[in-house]
Amino acid sequence: MSLPRSTPSAQGVAASGVAAFLDALEALPGVDPHGLIVVRHGHVVAEGWWAPYTPDRVHLLYSLSKTFLSTAVGFAVQEGLLSLDDAVADHFPEFRDELPEASRRILVRHALAMASGHDVDMAQIALVTDPAEPVRGFLLHAPEHEPGEWFTYNQPANYSVAAIVQRAAGTDLVSYLRPRLLDPLGVPPVSWQEHPAGRALGFSGLHATTEAIAALGLLHLQDGVWEGRQLLPEGWAAEVRTKRVDTDREANPDWAQGYGFQVWMARHGYRGDGAYGQYCLILPEQDAVIALNSAEVDMQAVLDVVWEHLLPALDAGGEGAEADAGLADRLGRLVLPPGSGAAQPAGTVPDRWQGAGLSAERTADGVVLQDAVTAVTLPVGAPGWTVVDDGRGPAVAVSGGWDGDVLRLDLAFLESPHRLAVDLSPDGAIERRWGTTPLDFTPSAAILDQRAPRPLH
Repeated sequence: MSLPRSTPSAQGVAASGVAAFLDALEALPGVDPHGLIVVRHGHVVAEGWWAPYTPDRVHLLYSLSKTFLSTAVGFAVQEGLLSLDDAVADHFPEFRDELPEASRRILVRHALAMASGHDVDMAQIALVTDPAEPVRGFLLHAPEHEPGEWFTYNQPANYSVAAIVQRAAGTDLVSYLRPRLLDPLGVPPVSWQEHPAGRALGFSGLHATTEAIAALGLLHLQDGVWEGRQLLPEGWAAEVRTKRVDTDREANPDWAQGYGFQVWMARHGYRGDGAYGQYCLILPEQDAVIALNSAEVDMQAVLDVVWEHLLPALDAGGEGAEADAGLADRLGRLVLPPGSGAAQPAGTVPDRWQGAGLSAERTADGVVLQDAVTAVTLPVGAPGWTVVDDGRGPAVAVSGGWDGDVLRLDLAFLESPHRLAVDLSPDGAIERRWGTTPLDFTPSAAILDQRAPRPLH
């Protein structure tokens, strides 16, 4: 895919403001930016990826997947597959009658706004209650509040809507969206995590590129119009961005502005977002979209520097060709700081290590690191980042080397927001530390397999 490109100045954007945003973003403690696209007046005016991340790789979106789900619901409503006023339970007649009456009052519109009425996120409760059919596991637990009146970030509510769409359409979400959304936008192959097999999670698990995020945001910004035609059902983009429920119990200001259909209202515009810093910021007043993949815990801190530096740059006016060229040069040289170390240890070290769910063995090619199901061969002591991607295991970049007799490796999993530090000690022990801990609806023993499901389509 390729969105139209332009310069910041041609679209009234100050390159110095974008550069100030980059400075502030890179200075935030504990933040790894991965990929950025800024769209103004329908044109990409700034884009960059921090090596070893690249524009063509898919990236786990976590809950930003929800905004793709709400887009799918718009098509399903238009096609008569469901109605927003359907009871969720009515789409599951095989167990509807065993559900508590309060659960039978949850409508699709309530679930889509995460206003099912439950006090807590029911994800693990639903899965434990019925691992084979988490919708049933969810609905067997009556909500404590009247549906539609109480917001709780509640993953099974969204999962249930995704299950309804897929059941009614007779296909998985990617296959459903491919001809309706992904192909028209020019989105390259994506994949979505499933449970059970054949059913995309909906609430999380979509792997797509930064530009796919930007394209989705631009489609919504343009009220569903794409290249002159009404791609989304007319009025659906407005339905999505309409506040449905209060979220004033949320601690952070950009999460306390209310919730629509799988988007957050914000202090500026509205957004889809996902854990650890996956953003699609839609800014109607500025006619802009900001797509960002990253890895951090404090997502509010990232939004704060967007509002402080990037937002005013969108209205500041262009600064000319020299400023634009300087910004483009910087964006082309972005890199995450790699680890460092020697290619050989200072003294005698073991050939094998074990611990923390991992094992490791020295070989002529470096170190083979392995968990219960996945093995990856990592070079040691090379400068910068070395990408390891044989198509069979995870796509990972490694940096680091020997620090005396301790081997310190830094692993960046290139299809996710996850980075893993691994220390191999002289006593044969392994220590590991996640920068951001992977989240999984169905936990796996594959510590190292942080990648998109195959095949992509």
